[in-house]
Amino acid sequence: MRLTRRTVIAGGAGAAGLILAPAVLGQGRPRVVVIGGGAGGASAARHLAIASGGAVDVTLVEASPLYTTCFFSNFYLGGLRDIESLQFGYDGLAAAGVTVIHDLATGIDRDARTVTLAGGAVLSYDRLVLSPGIDFREDAVPGWSLDAAEVMPHAYKAGPQTVLLRQMVQAMPEGGLFVMVAPPNPYRCPPAPYERVCMIAHALSQTNPTAKIMILDPKDKYSKQTLFENGWLKYYDGMVEWIGPDFGGGDVEVRPDTMEVLIEGEAQPVDVCNVIPAQKAGKIADIAGVTDDSGWAPVDPASMRSRLDENLWVLGDASNATEMPKSAVAANSQAGVAVAAILGDLTGAAVPAASYINTCWSVLAPDDSVKVGGAYEPAGDHIASVGSFISAADEDAETRRLTYEESFGWYDAMTADIFG
Repeated sequence: MRLTRRTVIAGGAGAAGLILAPAVLGQGRPRVVVIGGGAGGASAARHLAIASGGAVDVTLVEASPLYTTCFFSNFYLGGLRDIESLQFGYDGLAAAGVTVIHDLATGIDRDARTVTLAGGAVLSYDRLVLSPGIDFREDAVPGWSLDAAEVMPHAYKAGPQTVLLRQMVQAMPEGGLFVMVAPPNPYRCPPAPYERVCMIAHALSQTNPTAKIMILDPKDKYSKQTLFENGWLKYYDGMVEWIGPDFGGGDVEVRPDTMEVLIEGEAQPVDVCNVIPAQKAGKIADIAGVTDDSGWAPVDPASMRSRLDENLWVLGDASNATEMPKSAVAANSQAGVAVAAILGDLTGAAVPAASYINTCWSVLAPDDSVKVGGAYEPAGDHIASVGSFISAADEDAETRRLTYEESFGWYDAMTADIFG
């Protein structure tokens, strides 16, 4: 599968490429409220406003006026990009006709079709889109809680936590130990923890080359495993140690007060500890009552419509999109399918058959990146992979350099499509 700017922007049903919907009959415009201003929500809001040609009243609710992308945040941790280059506002959505409200959604009444905001406002909707990303299961790692994140950061919601983790890495003593507690499946961006290790190893190799990195992993395998392990051996030989469940990676407790990690009960002092806990759908999805026992929101594979409410859609990391990974490209692609379905509901526009894409780039070192991806389609009650690709372990340096450069082009195209 060849990824181009057009397939990135028009992923899935092609939100950016939809034919303008016919005007809505009757009084007033139908109202769509979108909660969450990341890759899924901002994409859906912006393209719904554009594709409807003003026929639909679109409101985006997002607490933060500045969005820091999780994707590419590992470049910042590696010292290859500054934090400002990862931050975006919402002027582009407003210019497309979206009403942007910076507030926190705290309540949803599905019967009355209303959203309550922390500031007291109540918004009515005809259709609701939830794209709140992830929250953490605080009991997933014994000894860790959100309060402990200032000492043992997760840095898995980009922004202040990302900055904190980099500062901690920069302040490590010579020959110090960085420990990552990796998450169990499913979680946001499967290759990201291991790309993070590459970038932290790169940063340490420049300033603290005798430092060590230990990964404690409850999984016996992970995305791009051979590619990452080859990269660690090539660029950071002797610095990185991966410990899987057979050797204690799944039996971990942390002690933030004393900066220790217990592995099968044995205490290990650490200098920096990055705890990435088990995850679930963002809180508002649970408040809305559209999650199930898995902690994620089940959706119709042909539309991304909630299986529990026909007037509500769930996109991106918060959804249970079965075989699709949780990634920015996946969320953007799902937004395209959702926009088509919502316009079909509200305006009678034709709804093309759903299709989805995903690609994840990972940087091993400057000028050396790898990628994995695929195409997906509805198959009965789930979204199924219908084709995939992955970088080869024996690729030459020029191929890897071109993949590295391609990732920057993708980032620019993706953020332009999301934020305008």
